[in-house]
Amino acid sequence: MPAKTPASTTTLTGAHVRLEPLSRDHLPGLFLAGGRDEEVWRWLTVTPPESEEELGELLDARLAEVAAGAAVAFAVIDLATGKPVGWTTYLDIAPVDERLEIGWTWYARSVWRSAVNTESKLLLLTHAFEDLGMGRVQWKTDHLNTRSQNAIARLGAQREGVLRRHRLRADGSWRDSVYFSMLVDEWPAAKARLTNRLLEG
Repeated sequence: MPAKTPASTTTLTGAHVRLEPLSRDHLPGLFLAGGRDEEVWRWLTVTPPESEEELGELLDARLAEVAAGAAVAFAVIDLATGKPVGWTTYLDIAPVDERLEIGWTWYARSVWRSAVNTESKLLLLTHAFEDLGMGRVQWKTDHLNTRSQNAIARLGAQREGVLRRHRLRADGSWRDSVYFSMLVDEWPAAKARLTNRLLEG
């Protein structure tokens, strides 16, 4: 029995964040949260947006992927403020193979090292494994982005390997991509760790 395809209308709510379908309505808040911050965009393969219009072009590209059935994109809403603080995406969705990827994620620097990323991943992983029936969730990141690699490893994901000269960076250089994954039988232990981390603050 193949896994289910995630719905683009899905909303996932926790104690700290709500993940809701990304839309153009989120654009002004997202630009205030992370637009023009080069550190936020450093490891994504795009040029940091200098204007709301440029961020809108990136947002529209995500929405086009959603419309094509290739991705499900979420705005990350900080429940304490009600404001968007980033976005995250399910991509490379393959229900027959029971796998998907979590990626195209960025957060405002103001919520780094907070509960936002931990709970966002807990919500996304719970939905993927428990509601959709996925057997594998994967991530990839720039081989120079040690902060992201450490964050993915702390989720309980396993580093699998490196794809060399995999993606062209916005500056014209080539990156290697480090792949991580979590399998469904690894999920219960990872879920317990993430839940405990949130409880401990």
